[in-house]
Amino acid sequence: MSKGHFENTVFHGAAPADAKVVCVFVHGRTQSPADMMENVIQHLDAPSVRFVLPKSDGLAWYDVKAVDPLTDAGRSQLEAALARLSQTISSAEAESPGAPLVLGGFSQGACLSVEYLMRRGPWDGAACFLTGCRVGVSSDDRPVARIEGMPIYASCGDLDPWIPSANHTEMCQILIEQGARLRTDIFPGRDHSVTQTERKALQAMLDALVAQRPVFALQETAK
Repeated sequence: MSKGHFENTVFHGAAPADAKVVCVFVHGRTQSPADMMENVIQHLDAPSVRFVLPKSDGLAWYDVKAVDPLTDAGRSQLEAALARLSQTISSAEAESPGAPLVLGGFSQGACLSVEYLMRRGPWDGAACFLTGCRVGVSSDDRPVARIEGMPIYASCGDLDPWIPSANHTEMCQILIEQGARLRTDIFPGRDHSVTQTERKALQAMLDALVAQRPVFALQETAK
């Protein structure tokens, strides 16, 4: 991993050469990799997974709110954050060649991860967007990419103070239209946090990829 922007990246779990899966997990606004470790990663049982947790320079990856229209300044900040995330992912993939990638994030980290997917397109692995949505509004010129069959878990609270459920639902509809294999949860009355249900969803994704099983296998949906 290069220095500069990425020197505060936190690594956890398997060594690069031993990793069966790589999970890049992105923190939210005013948060840090330490928050993601405490609220998400440390609750998982995944010794074969290499976790890569990048850190934003300041208090946020970008200043604009995800639900506001995109301005020129907002687009510039978003693209800079996406470039940094892309470099983090490329470096992690190079260190563990052939390992499936799970890209996840919470709140602003989930929003940034969704935008990365909508620009890069699918990869070998899965995605986990906890309390996220598209950045900008429907009238903005936002890129979309075909993601045929890609497993994605997405969640939100029905009264979340940062990500309105309508914006989350719009994101889910876009993902479905682009071919995602999507599972989603809407939690009544949940605060802006990560629940055990969401952690279990991420755990199940990692378990399936480590075991080289399909994520969201047909037999699972029949239960």
